Amino acid sequence: MAVDTTVLIPVREPAGAARGRLKRLVGALAAHLCHYRKIQRERAQLRALSDRELRDIGISRYDALQEARKPFWRS
Repeated sequence: MAVDTTVLIPVREPAGAARGRLKRLVGALAAHLCHYRKIQRERAQLRALSDRELRDIGISRYDALQEARKPFWRS
């Protein structure tokens, strides 16, 4: 019976690769924050609509307030 004697030696990734990963991570985080801010603005605008404007788009005041009260991380 053969025994596997392979030894794995950790290899450090080049500094450029780590910077690239960090750059992508920061970019993704910024995109998420922009998206959350957009949701907050849209919900504030929904909250500010008059009853007539809500009727025009087919949403009740109750539904508008329910949506506007959601935390920003809930889509």
